[in-house]
Amino acid sequence: MISFEIKKQVVLIYLWLWWNTTANICVEATSDSLKPGDKLDANSTLVSKQGKYALFFDRTLASEDAHLVISVNADYGAVVWMYDRNHSIDLNSAVLSLDYSGVLKIESQNRKLPIIIYSAPQPINNTLATILDTGNFVLQQFHPNGSETVLWQSFDYPSDVLIPTMKLGVNKKTGHNWSLVSWLTPSRTTSGEFSLEWEPKQGELNIRKSGKVYWKSGKLKSNGLFENIPANVQNMYQFIIVSNKDEDSFTFEIKDRNYKKFSGWVLDWAGRLTSDEGDIGNADMCYGYNSDGGCQKWDDMPTCREPGEVFQGKTGRPYMDNASTIKRDVTYGYSDCKNRCWRNCNCNGFQEFYRNGTGCIFYSWNSTQDVDLVSQDNFYALVNSAKSASNSHGT
Repeated sequence: MISFEIKKQVVLIYLWLWWNTTANICVEATSDSLKPGDKLDANSTLVSKQGKYALFFDRTLASEDAHLVISVNADYGAVVWMYDRNHSIDLNSAVLSLDYSGVLKIESQNRKLPIIIYSAPQPINNTLATILDTGNFVLQQFHPNGSETVLWQSFDYPSDVLIPTMKLGVNKKTGHNWSLVSWLTPSRTTSGEFSLEWEPKQGELNIRKSGKVYWKSGKLKSNGLFENIPANVQNMYQFIIVSNKDEDSFTFEIKDRNYKKFSGWVLDWAGRLTSDEGDIGNADMCYGYNSDGGCQKWDDMPTCREPGEVFQGKTGRPYMDNASTIKRDVTYGYSDCKNRCWRNCNCNGFQEFYRNGTGCIFYSWNSTQDVDLVSQDNFYALVNSAKSASNSHGT
């Protein structure tokens, strides 16, 4: 017969096991990893071991719309990655979880079904989702022999920022492409028209708009620098190019391990590829007739445009009564308005229609002469670069 004291100890053990299991289901993540049963909500943050990167839910500007993001350090630094930026979620109810079948998912009240980030064909266990000091968020399966398998990683799905060791190119095993895609406008996170890609055959970086090549980096020279990127901007980088049976890829690392600034490359809404050291490439300067700075010439140049013509940012606003066309399309951003005006011989200036930078107002030449200087809006007028100011690209 089992004594009362032994029965008591057995009950206590069962109670401890039950509490540990059920409590683990709702635990909020406070480290660098989610283990099966853990959850991350709007009040939680995963921080990499050395504090270099953080994973959390971030609000889009002043709205309650949010995305799962990765930022530099835990103090809400520059956002370098965003999951599914074309579809936001409700910040107050958003929850990221890893279940006991190895499913990594996001649940939110504004979505009827969970957003599945990763789900294996068959249920698996021994998984862990970790934010690394490289800025990569990885889901791994650990095996009894001590090895592990990467099931999913954020580096496979770049947004508009390239950080050290993140790749551009193609995974030959899966056919998956790695490329950057710009935001639509400075305040709209949805995918824009510009992309940064690695062209392995030519060994060059390309900035494309809607598939057309606007800018090329040129080839990597024997001194370790690209032809069309300013030397002072790229001296700090060690470029790594891989071409084998598994992948064709480009990435970079920082030579100085003590470098403290943000070291990412950002592809912005106007087609500019920038870093803290300066411009890397600028597709906003490419009009189809010029080849300076890596710009590419086009065969389909409008016959009414001349070499030297550019759009120059001006403060003020042409009178709306003289506007030739208004396009209320919220999928149009700055570069779309610029391209449409450039190809319309009757258009000599443009402006975004909505405050969030979408839609277009197109102006005739006469209308751009009458400017309401009381307004602090910006519009872009077509000028000859020989007579315009040196900062003729952008606002």
